[in-house]
Parts: sequence; C-alpha cells; structure tokens
Amino acid sequence: MAQQGTLTRFAWLSITAAIVTMGLKTAAYLLTGSVGLLSDAMESLVNLAGALMALAMLTIAARPADEDHAYGHSKAEYFSSGVEGSLILIAAISIAVAAVQRLITPKPLEQIGLGLLVSVAASLVNLFAALILLRAAKSYSSITLKANAHHLLTDVWTSIGVLVGVGLVAVTGWQKLDPIVAIIVAGNIVWSGVRIVRESVFGLMDASLPVEDLSVVQGVMDRHCGADIQCHALRTRQSGSRKFVSFHVLVPGDWTVNRGHDLLEQMETDLRNALPNVTVFTHLESIHDPVSWDDIPLDRSTCSRQDNDLPIP
Repeated sequence: MAQQGTLTRFAWLSITAAIVTMGLKTAAYLLTGSVGLLSDAMESLVNLAGALMALAMLTIAARPADEDHAYGHSKAEYFSSGVEGSLILIAAISIAVAAVQRLITPKPLEQIGLGLLVSVAASLVNLFAALILLRAAKSYSSITLKANAHHLLTDVWTSIGVLVGVGLVAVTGWQKLDPIVAIIVAGNIVWSGVRIVRESVFGLMDASLPVEDLSVVQGVMDRHCGADIQCHALRTRQSGSRKFVSFHVLVPGDWTVNRGHDLLEQMETDLRNALPNVTVFTHLESIHDPVSWDDIPLDRSTCSRQDNDLPIP
C-alpha cells in the first residue's frame, strides 16, 4: 500500500495541470468569444473535478487492510474513474447545448490569433501531464491514473479540433464552423466518458484479469503441472492496482504435506515475480480423490463423499 501512497503526487500533477489549462482556455475564450474554446475550457473544469476525485480515492486506496476491509481499499479507484466518466458526460451535454445555441445565433470571433496561441499553450500543458500519468499508470497498474491520463489526452485532441475549427472560421469567415466543431467535440467527449464508466463497471463487477495477465498466470501453472501434478479452478479478478489469483493444485495422494507445501510456495513465488501487485491463493488437493474434481465450478453442487463418511472431530 505504500506504493499506492506515492500515486497521490501524480494526482497533484493532474490538479495543477487542470488549473493551469482551465485558466489559459478561459482567457482564450474571453479573447475570442469562441464557443469551441468555451467548450474546451469547460472540459478543463471537468478535468479538475476528476483530478480532485482521483486524489481522494488514491488516498483511500493507499490505506492498509483492516478488520472491516481484509482485502484492502484498492477498489476505491473505481469510484474515481466512474465519477470522472460521469462528469465527462455532463460536460459533453453542456457543450452541446452551448454549441446549438451558437449555431442558431452565430457570433463573430475576435482576436483569433492571440486566442489560438493561448489555447495551444494549454494543450501542451495537458499533453505533458498526460504522458507522465500514462507512464505512471503502466508502472503502478493504476486504473485511476489511466483514466485521468486518457481524459487529458482526449482534452488534447479536443483542443486540436477546436483550434482547427477556429482557424477555419478565421480563413473562411463562416461563423457556424465554430459551433459545428464544438458539437463534434461533445460527441468525442461522450465516447471518452462512456469508455471510462464502462471500465469502472467491469472493475466493480470483479471481471477477470486481462488476457495478457491470464497468459502469464497460465504460463506459471504450466511450468509446474504435468501428468502427476494438475491445476484447475483458476479464478482471477482485479481490484484497482491489486490483482487476485486463486487456483487448486492436485498432487499424488502419497505426497507429504511438506512436499506439497513446497510446491505451492514455489508456484506462488514464481507468479509474484512474473506479475506485479498480485495476491495469490492456492489450495492443495489429492489428484486421486474424486472430491477434488468437484471444485471446478464456482459453487460445489455435488460431493463424492457422504456426511457420515467424514471423520468425527
């Protein structure tokens, strides 16, 4: 959890970038009167709200496991990405409404050159912050930083679209190009918001690990399993940056407890070395006991032994 605690500094970077870009884009809007630049500034406000939420959730996620949260608090990250995605959708609706109003009643743009320069500076700030966040998200497997980084990158592409729209207005003099581009921007923002919310829902629903991670897990299992040793009942899930893997290992019934334990310890060690931030649960079973094969489904519905066959404690 100490590792997650270090992630808050990246949230502060996102907050700083959002404040700077919001100020620059608002200035660009005030200089030009462009509704496209206004939409860009409004998305920066969403960036700030998302960054503040990310800071709060990363702080919670960094808390160690306790009596009420035996698996830690890492799922708090999904609340951050879910809220950020929802805020993006709200911002898109606001942008679309403003753009439609401007489309109905066009307004000439002013000081276009200066406004564009200010907006370009804001986009470079976002690009710099997004690249740092993407690198950190990959290093720490943080869905919060990943969502924040992609949101900033979306902002960069949005800004490029707005700049193109304002530039075309300056060249052609067709004022309706500005709100048209703003509507396109709103559509792009909707797609970004839906994607982020979708990833958050999958995380809260305990979806299995990505295919590439599952391949790593299967590779470790295959190295140790063979004719006399088999593995099954593999189950995985992701909780923020923390990965959970559980599976059963079936060995010959005449093995000693120590021998079976040594095998499981080696498999768990290999998996932790191959996959960062993973918590592994293993269960040792006899390959010759029919009951061992009843654990493949999530819920054991049958049992090969009758209750009266079990030893009396």
